[in-house]
Amino acid sequence: MTNSPAQPHKTTWQNAFEEAQATLETFRKDSAQLEKCEKFSHILIESFKNGGRLFTCGNGGSHCDAMHFAEEFTGRYRKDRRPLGALALGDSSHVTCVSNDYGFEHIFSRQVEGLARKGDVLVGLSTSGNSANVVRAFETAKAMGVKTVGLLGRDGGKLAGMADLAIIIPATTSDRIQEMHIKIIHTVIETVERAIFPENYR
Repeated sequence: MTNSPAQPHKTTWQNAFEEAQATLETFRKDSAQLEKCEKFSHILIESFKNGGRLFTCGNGGSHCDAMHFAEEFTGRYRKDRRPLGALALGDSSHVTCVSNDYGFEHIFSRQVEGLARKGDVLVGLSTSGNSANVVRAFETAKAMGVKTVGLLGRDGGKLAGMADLAIIIPATTSDRIQEMHIKIIHTVIETVERAIFPENYR
């Protein structure tokens, strides 16, 4: 008699949820991490209140999260309200143009240089913290007076020492790190809405 194929899958599911819960709990119980999250809220709220805009960037799954982050502001999160200025860098036409002419490491920095202004915020998502195109974007942003926030993982990589604010997820695999990134993204959006559109939370 062969073993049922369902049992190994059940174990994988259980382990995945347990790992995700452990990562969340470790992060939640760290007061320094929560203080960084509160600072993230403050940075975005102040920028939006002063007419600033949010730019986001990342690669692969982090690019998808960056796009989701931006569209929640230009669309809506929970209730109707006016849009807030946000854009995920890296549309396909721009990426193929710039990577062909200058190199892939320039795809985000060229857009930052062309679009961002002092008072804006750039959020870079990188599970390793070493994505060359995000690193270059942060270098450009810093030179322009654009605030930088890194949503990172592992040891934070190069971006940990470059960002005005670095939030580093205490995990070693990209899936666990990205799961926490999306939780942080959703929560910071809620804090921004509560501050700028309090009527939506009465």
